[in-house]
Amino acid sequence: MEEKRVLLLKFGELFLKGKNKHEFEKLLMENIRRKLAGFDFSLEFTSGRIIIENYDESIESVLIQKLQTVFGLIGIARAVEIEGEVESIKSYVSSLKISGTFRVSAKRADKRFPLTSVELEKVLGEVVLQNNESAKVDLHTPKTTLNVEVRFNGKCYVYYENIRCAGGLPLGSAGEALLLLSGGIDSPVAGYLMAKRGLKIHAVHFHSYPYTSEQAKEKVITLARELTNYVDEIKLHIVSFTKIQEQIHMNCDAEYMITIMRRIMMRIAEKICQRENLGAIITGESLGQVASQTMQSINVTNSVVSLPVFRPLIGFDKEDIMAIAKNIGTYDTSILPYEDCCTVFLPKYPVIKPTIKRAEHLERYLNIDALAKEAIETEEVLIIKN
Repeated sequence: MEEKRVLLLKFGELFLKGKNKHEFEKLLMENIRRKLAGFDFSLEFTSGRIIIENYDESIESVLIQKLQTVFGLIGIARAVEIEGEVESIKSYVSSLKISGTFRVSAKRADKRFPLTSVELEKVLGEVVLQNNESAKVDLHTPKTTLNVEVRFNGKCYVYYENIRCAGGLPLGSAGEALLLLSGGIDSPVAGYLMAKRGLKIHAVHFHSYPYTSEQAKEKVITLARELTNYVDEIKLHIVSFTKIQEQIHMNCDAEYMITIMRRIMMRIAEKICQRENLGAIITGESLGQVASQTMQSINVTNSVVSLPVFRPLIGFDKEDIMAIAKNIGTYDTSILPYEDCCTVFLPKYPVIKPTIKRAEHLERYLNIDALAKEAIETEEVLIIKN
């Protein structure tokens, strides 16, 4: 009986995509190949599963670690591939050493297989009991779960553990968008969550040198690099905001400084989106977290752009956001003590219920078009790769 070690990859929401399902599957396969570039392996697609085979087993853990960051995959199993025939499956299972409580979980994807899933579970459960004196069936809280899948390619896959992956949709399946990337905890998490929904991420960072340090800029570059563990590559636009903030400080009411600043940032972000053909803007705002994130502030900020603005953290508590940041590996960098431009010239009492009318009145004292044009023309662009 021929046995072969493989990685069995499982994907989630793609089965909901109807006639477009094939395009999502194709993109997922491309993303897997890109993630594992430089390694030798074979990739096979069988309805409902992707099989990685013919790889060096000594680097199996490295492959799994990389695959866990591929959006669209929900699970990985270290599996053994055998012939999808009843006697072959029984023969292999009879060789397994199982002690303590166990259960068999069978999936008969190929309906041509002569036994139903439940019948196969019963047959294999008896095989385990016959060949392992200390084994005992427990269908609810077993020590060991023996998973058996009969697929459409005529093969059967046997494994114990299901390793969780990032989930979501294949990167690039939902288009491309621009993330406002600060040096804080929230914005990298927002970028991660929208990438998980299939958006390819570009980023813009506003810095105010010499009011903010070079270390603050390097911190953001590091955050972008950490995000590329999931998104492979980020085009990072670094825009000088010093002159704009100085003009706001000199010409606008102190309480409206943050509001005007955010409105100009959004205008610049939209212009970058139009130039780069990006479909939306992403921010890390959470409702009520700070003065610039009240419902009124968000409305005043939104009013200057026509593109969709995605705020995936809008209903999150700070503890929720911090937990994701730690999980994706950006938290330790985000808490480094380097200020970003949002803390420069910070007013003592920022307005929490601004109005569009008042913001527009104050903006008359600024040559916004010229300031934005100069900022964009002097931007620094970096391609950050994993």
